[in-house]
Amino acid sequence: MRTCLSLILYLLLLGNCFAQSPGLPFSKYYSTNDYQGGIQNFSFTQNDLGLIYVANNFGLLEYDGSTWRRYTLPNSTKIRDVAIDDSGTIFVAGQAQFGYFRPNESGKLSYFSLLEKLPEEKQNLEEIWRILFIQDKIVFCTFDEIFIFNKNLELAHILDLEGDFESFHIANNNLLVNQNEKGLLYLENDQLAAWEKGDFFKDMLVVGFISLTKNQHLVFTRNEGIFSFSPSKTEPWRANIPVDIQINTVHQLKNGNIAIGSQRNGLFILSPEGEILLEMNKENGLRNNSILSLFEDVSGNLWVGHNNGITLLELSLPFRLIDQFSGLPGTGYDAYFKENQLIYGTNYGLFSETWNGKSTKGVSSVSGGIGQVYQISEIQNFLLSAQNDGAFQIQNGSVKAIDGPPGIWNFQPLKDHPNLVLAGSYSGFLLFEIENGSIRFLRKLKGFEESSRLFEQDSNGDIWMAHGYKGIYRLRLNSSLDSLEFKFYGTESGLPTTLLNSVWKLNNQLVFSTQYGLYRHNPESDRLELDPNFQPYFDYDFSATSMAEDPLGNIFYLGEKEVGVLERQINGSYTKNNQIFNKIKPFLNDDLQNISLIRPNEVLFAANEGFIWYKLDRNYSAPQAFPTLIRSVYLTGIADSLIWEGKYIAEKENSIQKIPNIPYHRANLRFEASNPIPNNENTTQYQFWLEGLEDGFGEWTTKRDKAFTNLREGNYTFHVRSKDIYSQIGEEDQFEFKVLPPWYRSPLAYVIYTILGIIALALAFRYLDRRMKKAAAKIKAAQSKVIQQKESDLKDSQREIERLKTEKLRSEILIKNKELASTTMHLINKNGFIDQTKTQLMNITKKSKNQEVKDEIKKIINSIEKNIAGDKDWEQFEMHFDEVHGDFMNRFKTKFPDLSPQEIKLSAYLRMNLSSKEIANLMNISVRGVEIARYRLRKKIHLERSDNLQEFILKF
Repeated sequence: MRTCLSLILYLLLLGNCFAQSPGLPFSKYYSTNDYQGGIQNFSFTQNDLGLIYVANNFGLLEYDGSTWRRYTLPNSTKIRDVAIDDSGTIFVAGQAQFGYFRPNESGKLSYFSLLEKLPEEKQNLEEIWRILFIQDKIVFCTFDEIFIFNKNLELAHILDLEGDFESFHIANNNLLVNQNEKGLLYLENDQLAAWEKGDFFKDMLVVGFISLTKNQHLVFTRNEGIFSFSPSKTEPWRANIPVDIQINTVHQLKNGNIAIGSQRNGLFILSPEGEILLEMNKENGLRNNSILSLFEDVSGNLWVGHNNGITLLELSLPFRLIDQFSGLPGTGYDAYFKENQLIYGTNYGLFSETWNGKSTKGVSSVSGGIGQVYQISEIQNFLLSAQNDGAFQIQNGSVKAIDGPPGIWNFQPLKDHPNLVLAGSYSGFLLFEIENGSIRFLRKLKGFEESSRLFEQDSNGDIWMAHGYKGIYRLRLNSSLDSLEFKFYGTESGLPTTLLNSVWKLNNQLVFSTQYGLYRHNPESDRLELDPNFQPYFDYDFSATSMAEDPLGNIFYLGEKEVGVLERQINGSYTKNNQIFNKIKPFLNDDLQNISLIRPNEVLFAANEGFIWYKLDRNYSAPQAFPTLIRSVYLTGIADSLIWEGKYIAEKENSIQKIPNIPYHRANLRFEASNPIPNNENTTQYQFWLEGLEDGFGEWTTKRDKAFTNLREGNYTFHVRSKDIYSQIGEEDQFEFKVLPPWYRSPLAYVIYTILGIIALALAFRYLDRRMKKAAAKIKAAQSKVIQQKESDLKDSQREIERLKTEKLRSEILIKNKELASTTMHLINKNGFIDQTKTQLMNITKKSKNQEVKDEIKKIINSIEKNIAGDKDWEQFEMHFDEVHGDFMNRFKTKFPDLSPQEIKLSAYLRMNLSSKEIANLMNISVRGVEIARYRLRKKIHLERSDNLQEFILKF
């Protein structure tokens, strides 16, 4: 069993490698208006980032997957060849000029000539035709000389030969030269040596050289054909191409096939055995039959350089277009494969193509097969076509109408009735009968009038019909097979909605597709429920518009959001494959989508223009994801200014990008990005993020540019990444830049602001200081005034206090004076009394006769005299008097030292403001005596007559 399976897989793979597929590869034509260059395209190459470069007669063309750019040589001459080394340097060769392009700091490609490194006598060149990398050398080829440079771009050697060179090739990593007189030559020890038996090709123009093995080669000549060349023999190579073909260029593809570009016959792709796998010319897909160059990029796409324009062929895709360029007009609806015949049904009618798996004879119309076709099916060897005009039978390359009503969607054999055919029509169901080798219309079934485009029969023979906007119907034929009874299933029966429902037979079970997943019928509850078998593979809102199961159990499907295939595994599970089908989604029929099974693993998708052929290849893998590239950065405004022109060389780890400074008034930027995936301008998606302004990447969008306006000053990093149709996210690209602050927020401005601020602060401080000083002065003045007022009040208070004290002192003095006066009066009274008593006693002694009495009286008199001896009493008086009158006695004695004690006493008594009578009593003199004493005192103190003695003494 394993051996059989291995053999089958081997045969399938072998057929896939060498069989010709129906239809043509996806392609894209670029006119001179598209790439803004000349008509001739001599050579192609591709760098590590995926950018395509073309040697054009107007200069060097560059394609980034979205747009074209053109770079010219200093003399604006043609570029004959272009090649890129492992460092990313782009070498070019053309008319009288050769050199290389390298990007400058702003990303712009700049040209550097190598012409001046040649000896002066060699610098007058005509054409440099080829650039070849041989080991670590760079070889520039002309028809007269070959210049060999080392990796440091220094001229190492010049090869010259009598006669002209015709063409240049690489064989076994060595230089192979075609010379008219000598044939094939190769490089050996810096000299050209004859290739063994290479002289066979003298007088021939060799345009291609392919090594099949070390000693087995294919040599392609321009006019003499193709030869198998080896050391043992040289013979014509059998290839199914026109004998008179004029070959311009040859390229061996990575899968071993050989692409041939001709002068008049277009393109041929041959197997290594010489079988034609693909033939394209102006009649079936090419815009121009003249091909000058061929190139296969890293994704397996073939670039075709015409004498007028460029064609891209996506050979690596497992899809082929069968459309008007293949001879099939109209929109595809259904197809069927039978006995090496592919029958196509379009809105134009029926067409057929003979296809034996290796070759095809082209598409032709089926005689009589006109009108809108919906389905092609085979029932009991009858090939039936359901059409708008009714039922038709395809037989012997022609179409015959079957009697019956028009408007038929499809056919199915009626279960348990092998001779009956059930047909869904615009208004219910029809029944056809197969009898005596023919098919005829039998009757229209009664009881059901709905349009019945999609229906299937279950194991019980019940007919399940899905209506596009009403729901699901289950119908049963009566025993007489002339009428139908039905039951309706809507939302109350488990359907999530009655819109866009379909029915399919998968794994011999009925599956109902809805807007919200795939459902099945539960006979126990008689309800529709989600089918758990498909839940792991589809989102909850998956809505299938067409599903088909091939004989190997693979389920192909079309949906509103995705297209793909569930690949059946040995254990009964599935592997989902859907990313690659994103390529064909824009081309699918958007009216009635359909998948037509051709053979195991092989289907046709109905397209807006014809069909899309697909063969499931488990060895197919998506092409490598290209990095995202920032292609241009503009400062936008009235006139956009380009400041960055893209990245051309893969950045190294230590590479440093110069960060541009953007003036604040021009901080409006627009970024243009691209991904070098060719022919995907409308399907590649991008995400943008301006770090410094945004938090992260935004939503995916097919727009490849992003603009930002009125950015504030600061450091920014622009990020962009892309996603291809396989959902592969390409490596992101970044662009750092700095927005300078406006002049009024620049560092110099801030220095000026700081200085001005300091000056302003100083002035403000000075102003405030003055103001504060004024305020302080005012406050101080007010305080002084208050203080003065307080001091004045205090002085007044002090004066009042002094006055009060004075008054108090005066009062005290008055009191003391009164006390002193009282004491003096007492003293006066005492002295008077004593003196009177003394006088009386003395009188008694004079009168008394008694001596004893006299003696006793004398003792008393002596005692009295001692008591009134005034010195002690006066001293005591004087002390008290000075305490009251401020040391008056001492001051007065000092002032007037000539005064007698009696005059001092008089002064004291006058100070005490005593009357003359009181003074007389104190001084023990008469009043007259007081007056005399006053007079004398005035004389001694020298008072004028007008002066009052008592006032003078009081003021002293």
